[in-house]
Amino acid sequence: MWSFQAPQTVQLPHFLPKQFHHPIQASSHHHHNSVTFRPSTAAATTSSNNQLIQSLCKKGRLKQAIEALSHEPNPTQRTYELLILSCAQQNSLSDGLTVHSHLVNGGFDQDPFLATKLVNMYAELDSIDHARKVFDRIFNRTVYVWNALFRALTLAGRSEEVFSRYREMNWIGIPSDRFTYTYVLKACVASETLGWLLLRGKEIHAHMLRHGYEAHVHGTTTLVDVYARFGRVWYASCVFNEMPLKNVVSWSAMIACYAKNGMAFEALELFREMMMLETLGSVPNSVTMVSVLQACAAVAALEQGKLIHGYILRKRLDSILPVMNTLVTMYARCGNLEWGKSIFDRMDKRDVVSWNSLISSYGIHGFGTNAIKAFNDMIGQGIPPSAISFLSVLGACSHAGLVEEGKLLFQSMVKEHRIYPSVEHYACMVDILGRANRLDEAAKVIEDMRIEPGKDAWGSLLGACRVHCNVELAERASKRLFELEPTNAGNYVLLADIYAEAKMWDEVKRVKKLLDDRGLQKVSGRSWIEIKRKIYSFTSVEELSPQIEQVHALLLEISMEMKEKGYVPATKVVLYDLGEEEKEQIVLGHSEKLAVAFGLINSSKGETIRITKNLRLCEDCHSVTKFISKFVNREILVRDVNRFHHFRDGICSCGDYW
Repeated sequence: MWSFQAPQTVQLPHFLPKQFHHPIQASSHHHHNSVTFRPSTAAATTSSNNQLIQSLCKKGRLKQAIEALSHEPNPTQRTYELLILSCAQQNSLSDGLTVHSHLVNGGFDQDPFLATKLVNMYAELDSIDHARKVFDRIFNRTVYVWNALFRALTLAGRSEEVFSRYREMNWIGIPSDRFTYTYVLKACVASETLGWLLLRGKEIHAHMLRHGYEAHVHGTTTLVDVYARFGRVWYASCVFNEMPLKNVVSWSAMIACYAKNGMAFEALELFREMMMLETLGSVPNSVTMVSVLQACAAVAALEQGKLIHGYILRKRLDSILPVMNTLVTMYARCGNLEWGKSIFDRMDKRDVVSWNSLISSYGIHGFGTNAIKAFNDMIGQGIPPSAISFLSVLGACSHAGLVEEGKLLFQSMVKEHRIYPSVEHYACMVDILGRANRLDEAAKVIEDMRIEPGKDAWGSLLGACRVHCNVELAERASKRLFELEPTNAGNYVLLADIYAEAKMWDEVKRVKKLLDDRGLQKVSGRSWIEIKRKIYSFTSVEELSPQIEQVHALLLEISMEMKEKGYVPATKVVLYDLGEEEKEQIVLGHSEKLAVAFGLINSSKGETIRITKNLRLCEDCHSVTKFISKFVNREILVRDVNRFHHFRDGICSCGDYW
């Protein structure tokens, strides 16, 4: 733990040059109560040349301003301030160095206010080394100079150095302010060293509490972001709930925390609370709307998504690009690809994220050819693809079985676009080949990777082995996965599935024992359905689901009707060595079947039923849903963890390829 000491008086070092030994005066015209350092009486007088330099800076004529500076013997603090700001605005490091040199020669190098401006300038110009030098050479450092350094280091991704310097600041007794906490906490959010920085975040939180900053909205909002980044939703909610005052940024941060950590229901409920308080000043903005739309997309809440779309139009947020991009994704992930495409077509401006939204939308609906066409159209309109563009289009190829097209796109990454594949891109290629039962080629991709394969690539291979029941490769892939992510129960379940299909029951028992010994739990299947703007959740093991008796009765009736037409339950998905009748009862109670039956009972005739599933759709549920769509003459949309299945008249859009 760090040692935090009480604030103490800081005296100027005795070795300061004589010209600097005079009172530091507070400046009345600078924000943050910053201090002004005046090296001489002459420098305080604003000459006409100073006014000329300042005027040139304001007009954006930086070169002329610097030329005029060389003829001004007594530049003022205001003159230097405007010159520094102009260098940052015009992104000119060379001019910044020139102005800095003049400033030192003019005796202003110990002015805390200008030092703060210089550090900020170098941060904007991506020159962290120069920012450090400014900081290290100034003796009478104020909290504002420290804050500027923290901001610069955070922007440069130097999170560990932020904490090292912060420890130094506390050791010499400089009291933190709300900006200090905000910048240091942002260093937590920006870092990739999650565990170490979560500890640091908690320590900063404790420090804020000890010094009475728990009521400051900026710092506490950043704390919510920190805990959200590390998936500590409970901590974030505690901080949020204890905030005496909340602004739109606070509400948006907490909604985003829920949405990004798999708690869509909580995100939507919190948004409802926020809307009730809108008249008190918590008016949702574009950032809020993006998170709320993402929550709607997560659980396919189409009707709620439509209401939010209407709110966006009323508040004229439809001109904001991130909002429109998320709307495209929301409609597609809620099963209405046509509306998503319509919004995309009407957008006045599109960026690469807009195109990625469209490409991925085609992909999850199984329209691989459309996704490739959109990818090529994007390039044709002069928008270069990003790494995410390739992930989207390769994923679309995988869902549609477009193997050769996927290989060509993968090869074009480096050859045509100079984008080097990441682990995720290689995993897509493994998935493309593996789904197509080209498992040896998929394994070869992993062997030839220029980087360490990681869990994504091996996971794709294991998933493909599950589809095609390749025991040998599955054992090889699972061995690596057990090493890479030993607490992921899904890998053990996949391997057990493969053994069960191969009737290797002793091996199934061995894998299940591994699960038990390591205290791991299989993720329960869960499905959601939206009825009349309310979302209902179903699990296969829960008997408290709404109208459960009616649901079971309807499923039993459908099952009997199907058996008369030749249906045989796919009980191989059951991992237990049980009798056939018991296995049939288990598969009949799968969550997606319960949700479909509930939808049939509670929706109007002819209305489309939309289901969301947290796992891959099993073979038996796929067969049953095809039959139901024809039997009741309904369209049924099921979005599983991989893609959409459009069931209509006994046929699925995936062509039984998923």
